[in-house]
Amino acid sequence: MASTEPEIAASPTDELLEKASALTVQEEVTTAAAQLPAHRNHDPQYNMKRSDPFQFGSRYLQEEDDVFEFNAWDHVETDDAYKEYAEQQFAMQRESPVSDFDKHRFNSDPAKWWNLFYKNNTANFFKNRKWLQQEFPILDKVTAEDAGPITILEVGAGAGNTAFPILANNKNPKLKVHACDFSKKAVEVMRNHEEYNTDFMQADVWDAAGEDLPPGLEESSVDVVLMIFIFSALSPKQWEQAVRNIHRVLKPGGEVCFRDYGRGDLAQVRFKKGRYLEENFYIRGDGTRVYFFERDELAQIWSETDGTAVVPSDGTEVDKAADSSGSEKQALFEVEELGVDRRMLVNRARRLKMYRCWIQGRFRKK
Repeated sequence: MASTEPEIAASPTDELLEKASALTVQEEVTTAAAQLPAHRNHDPQYNMKRSDPFQFGSRYLQEEDDVFEFNAWDHVETDDAYKEYAEQQFAMQRESPVSDFDKHRFNSDPAKWWNLFYKNNTANFFKNRKWLQQEFPILDKVTAEDAGPITILEVGAGAGNTAFPILANNKNPKLKVHACDFSKKAVEVMRNHEEYNTDFMQADVWDAAGEDLPPGLEESSVDVVLMIFIFSALSPKQWEQAVRNIHRVLKPGGEVCFRDYGRGDLAQVRFKKGRYLEENFYIRGDGTRVYFFERDELAQIWSETDGTAVVPSDGTEVDKAADSSGSEKQALFEVEELGVDRRMLVNRARRLKMYRCWIQGRFRKK
């Protein structure tokens, strides 16, 4: 039998108290979300990315963490199982190197393979590198409205994925970006880009390990050189000449912004049989070459003494590197920063962990 007792209506005061209570709960939830560290927060309102260069993130993996909570973790050293697997892979790669015929085929004309690469991929393969100005603050300075006449040289510019984002943020009316690449096809892609403006950008074919300087540039004419995943495409035999060329074209005190692959990166570990050229140097499936660096190796390459022959006033040729007195020896660059960026990427759907390794540096011409 239904009750016949009349319902008592809530007073206006009770309604206000109920609403206030709800507001308090909402405020507590919001405050709790705001108090979470940004790198641990899933709320886009608070999950702000870092802005400090060469810190490589702040999402540290702790022992109590669920590794699959986020897509990536920073500063993660590889575990013992991965190290063992990697060494097994490296041993397998060394036992099944590229044939002598293929070694000659890929090394004799590397431009051919990069032309094919850009013919097949145009500008769709690489994402625009919008993170560059975060990692290399010099790019903010040289693109400022009052920076004055500035020349940037990008080596291995590819389809312009670095040059065009820099120009998109540029406020300097006196900035000029020389975007050079080994591949004629890559240069065509840049020149045909809708944002290609010859007032601010010049795209040219240039071999960084050749004898000539880039078209339109003279010795000591460049303020900043960008080398983003380009040095690894060179043979170890080409490194010395490439470093000399960068030294020649830079102004005294000019800066090199560098990022490339580190040894043990997943891309290296994944190589199968028949891709090994020499230690840490491989041929990809598309015919392009890639090297994986050690940090100390790069430090030595960019700070070692110039051993080129010099001619004193008496006409006697002297090799600086062989000069036992040491008086003629001079390092080409000062290594200002050189860091290893180690990250663990996570495929949460497949429960996979993938270790990536890159090396990033700033070198200044002495």
